[in-house]
Amino acid sequence: MKLAILGAGAWGTALAINFSACHQVTLWTRNTDQKVKIERQRVNQRYLPGVMLPDNLQLTYDLGVAIKTVDLALVAIPIAGLRQLLEQLYQLNKSLPIVLCCKGFESPSTQLPHQVVQEIYAGEGSYAILSGPSFAKEVAQQRPTALTLASKDNTFLKMISSQIRTPYLRIYASNDVIGVETGGATKNVIAIAAGISDGLELGSNARAALITRGLAEITRLGVALGGHKETFMGLAGLGDLILTCTGNLSRNRQVGLRLAAGMQLTDILQDIGHVAEGVHTVQAVLTKGKLHKIEMPITQAVFSVIYEGMSAKEAVRRILEREPKMEIE
Repeated sequence: MKLAILGAGAWGTALAINFSACHQVTLWTRNTDQKVKIERQRVNQRYLPGVMLPDNLQLTYDLGVAIKTVDLALVAIPIAGLRQLLEQLYQLNKSLPIVLCCKGFESPSTQLPHQVVQEIYAGEGSYAILSGPSFAKEVAQQRPTALTLASKDNTFLKMISSQIRTPYLRIYASNDVIGVETGGATKNVIAIAAGISDGLELGSNARAALITRGLAEITRLGVALGGHKETFMGLAGLGDLILTCTGNLSRNRQVGLRLAAGMQLTDILQDIGHVAEGVHTVQAVLTKGKLHKIEMPITQAVFSVIYEGMSAKEAVRRILEREPKMEIE
């Protein structure tokens, strides 16, 4: 297949490297200086240092050139820029099939990625959602990874899931677009909490409890939004949650570790140098939870630490002092 990877951050670059082994790939970046540097060095030094780009991977900063003759476009940019890019794509080629590789809720609309697509495309063209447990660096290094591809269009889903797989990238299909997207968005919030727990050296018991109860929050919200409960027990739910809460490559976990150490958020984000989606997603998740009258104490604690000035220790204390509950009601 001829693929366009739109977005030359860590995730977009990793997908481009992995897919280049089996497909003809063009990597697009809107930044002309970044394009020149990557092309000259054959390394994305800013977002994926130490991983060489294959010789057959093409780069461009012209969106029209990137999608001119491709069969499929994979959108791998932060959700904050999704709407603008989709509007450009619609003007250039409204029938081009799209796979969304971004996670989160759009701000301030609190829409999921597929809802942004539906608003702009109004039923034209095919789209799918790619999500699941994956660190960009390991995907770029062609280490075995399993992901979930979700779409409501069964014909499109079967075709794309079979065609975009590589020897190191296994694709599982799902019809639960909402569940897959919700799992991918909300796990970043729980990962910040896990980082706080580890940063305060609360121990393995605390981390296990936090991940488990975090999954309960994610599942309650996802089902309320229309997702299937089973999805949250799979790759796009539990799998992504475990990886993001425990792996040292997790940017959201790193945010939590630094918050526990008393660092200011602005300094943390500058230090990490990448987008940590959970920082922005937590507001939308909390809003959605309140709208559906769902208790989300871990999400509330993360929000309080990031946006209300509460100390990490105080947030933990308040969670521990909550009234006992039935685990399963």
